[in-house]
Amino acid sequence: MESLFTLRDFYGKLSLPIPENIGKDIGHFNVFNISEYRARLSKGEMRYDRRSYYKISLIHGKNRAEYADKTIDIADKALLFASPKIPYHYVPQDEEQSGYFCVFTESFLSKDKSGIILEKLPLFQPGGFPILNISDDEYEEVEQLFKKIERELSSDYAFKFDLIRAYVTELLHLGQKLHPIQSQENNKNASIRITDLFVELLERQFPINTPSQGILLKTANDFSERLAVHANHLNKVLKETTGNTTTAIIHSRIFEEAKILLNNTDWGISEIAFSLGFEEVAHFSNFFKKHAQLSPLKFRSALKV
Repeated sequence: MESLFTLRDFYGKLSLPIPENIGKDIGHFNVFNISEYRARLSKGEMRYDRRSYYKISLIHGKNRAEYADKTIDIADKALLFASPKIPYHYVPQDEEQSGYFCVFTESFLSKDKSGIILEKLPLFQPGGFPILNISDDEYEEVEQLFKKIERELSSDYAFKFDLIRAYVTELLHLGQKLHPIQSQENNKNASIRITDLFVELLERQFPINTPSQGILLKTANDFSERLAVHANHLNKVLKETTGNTTTAIIHSRIFEEAKILLNNTDWGISEIAFSLGFEEVAHFSNFFKKHAQLSPLKFRSALKV
């Protein structure tokens, strides 16, 4: 299982103070100049991890990007769209690197604030192609948007975050327009369809934004009933397509979310346990310790050292 790179890790890597709004319901947003960002890193390289936040990058320079199971060469100018679902990184192939990137949580750009459901966008779907080579004109258009975002973020305008959401939404729509049309297999087999539906149902429950949110689908039977297939058949399909059982996939995702909540929120252990579908705190503690070899409290304490 790949490790999880959180916003706290991100700011720690840059030796920057951790903003107070990380893990809060209002969401988090920030924008960076790539030249300045690279200057704070020893080698200018990013770990190949799944992040706990969304990221849009405007890249100018020769790079090699690894995204899920794909390797893409960036010859000059590109847009990169990254989500918490898929691990990625890119490695600079020369010293001339510039551009911008912004990081934000889903709660910053939630549907009630922007009208967009991020997890539904093709740009952020597993199997998609979120690294787009762009022309000089397209680069200039996107660069102007990032400059507007950078300017607004440092302004005193009372509604600056509403305006920034509009700019980020424009970036997303631009990416959607540039997104290459992927060929669809008309004869896509039933196993793949079931797997896709299972993953969609599982991911739809995350991220957990409030302690009262909770997840509704927690067991293999919960998912099989929703998908109208027998639990044994669902398990067989997932073993064929992913190599893991239904329960293992569910538990892995719940464990990843537990680490995010322990790291990025100040919620009590009981609140986190309830939000992840555990009726007893002891059951959650045993579950977490089985996966992390640490209790939730010790895991959280270790992060603060």
